[in-house]
Amino acid sequence: MKVALLSLLFLGTLTIGTSMVRADDERKFEVYGFAHFDYIQDFNRVDPAWAATLRPSKIPTADGTFGSDGQAILSARQSRLGVQANLPTDMGAVFTKFEFDMFGVGVDAGQTTIRLRHAYGQWGHWLAGQTNSLFMDGDVFPNTVDYWGPCGMVFLRNPQLRFTTSSSDSRTFALAIEHPSNDVDAGELRNVDPSLANTVSQSKVPDVTAQVRFGQSWGHVQIAGIVRKLGYETIGGPNSAPKGSKLGGGVDVTSNVKMGEKDVLHLGVVAGKGIANYMNDGGTDLAADGTLTRPEAAAVPLLGMIAYFDHYWSERFSSSIGYSRTEVDNADLQTDAAFRTGQYASGNLLYYPTKNVFMGGEVLWGQREDNGGDTGEDWRFQFSVHYGFSALD
Repeated sequence: MKVALLSLLFLGTLTIGTSMVRADDERKFEVYGFAHFDYIQDFNRVDPAWAATLRPSKIPTADGTFGSDGQAILSARQSRLGVQANLPTDMGAVFTKFEFDMFGVGVDAGQTTIRLRHAYGQWGHWLAGQTNSLFMDGDVFPNTVDYWGPCGMVFLRNPQLRFTTSSSDSRTFALAIEHPSNDVDAGELRNVDPSLANTVSQSKVPDVTAQVRFGQSWGHVQIAGIVRKLGYETIGGPNSAPKGSKLGGGVDVTSNVKMGEKDVLHLGVVAGKGIANYMNDGGTDLAADGTLTRPEAAAVPLLGMIAYFDHYWSERFSSSIGYSRTEVDNADLQTDAAFRTGQYASGNLLYYPTKNVFMGGEVLWGQREDNGGDTGEDWRFQFSVHYGFSALD
C-alpha cells in the first residue's frame, strides 16, 4: 500500500513517520515498516507475473492468453522495512531514509524479493538519491489496499538531484534532474525490417522536472511539469541507425480537498507526450509514426486522470472508492495489439481494531482496450491484513 509513510519534503521541514521535525530538533532514528498479507480471488485472469496486483495493461484482450479464468493468490509482497534518521548539525539538519518492500518487478516480476523504494538524503535545500519524482504527487494516492493502485496517475520513484525552496509556509517550489528512461515501440516496422526489433531507448541527458505546491487549510493544489529528450538507436545497425531523438514533456495537476475532519477527495489530471514511463500504468514513450515508406519517430500523447474519495465512517472503519483512466493516442505504425486505454475502479471497507493493525476487503475492476479495438477486463476481490511497527511507538 503506497499511501503509508510517504515523505513530504519542504525547506527546513522533514517528515519522519507521522511526526514533523525541524532543523533545531533533537537527533532521531527510527526503524519502521509493516507485515502485510493479501488474499486475492481473481475471477478473470491477468499476466501471472503481475497477479498480486491489478494493472490494466496486464489484462489480456484474447481469451485463454494466460489460461482459464479464476485464480487464487496469497501474497506477503507488500511487506516493508525502512530506516530513517534526523541528525541536527550546526549547518542544519541532515535527514536520510532507506526503505524497501518485497514486491519484485522487472526481471523479478512475480517474485517475493527486495525492491528498493527510497534511498536518499536531504540537507537544507538539497536532496540526492532515489525517492518520489517531482513530476508526481504522492498524496493523491488513495487509501486502497491493492498494491499498484489507480492507473491514470503519475507514480515513479526515481534517482534524482533536487533543489527545493519556498517563499512562504503555504507555497513551495522545487527543481530536479532525474534519471531518464523510456520505452520504444517500433510497431509494424518490425514486419518490414526484423532488425528494428533491436531498436532501443537512448538517454544522453537527464529529465528535468519542476513542481510548485500551494497548501491551505482545505488541502493543497500541486502543478508539476517535465521536459525530456527521448532518444532511440538500433543495436547492430550501421552507425546504430535508425537513431534520433524527440522532445517529450507534460503537466500534472493534482489536488487533495479535505471534506471534514478526515475525509479527503483525491483529484488529478496529467497530459503530455512521451511521459508513459512516469505513469503508474500503460502506454509507451516513443513509437513509429508516419507510413511504412516514410516512417518517423513520435513522442506518444497520453492523458490520465484519477478521482477518489476516502471516507472515515468512524475511528474504526473507513472506505475508499473511485475511478482512474489512462488513454493513449497511438502512433500510426503501432500494431493493433498496442495498449490504448486502461480503466481502473475500486471500493473497499477497512477495519482498524487497534493501533498499527487494519484489515478489510476491496472489490476491483479493470479494463484494457488495444489499439485495434479488442478489450479485456478483470474482476477481483482482495482481503488484506496489515501489522505496522515503529521504533518510536
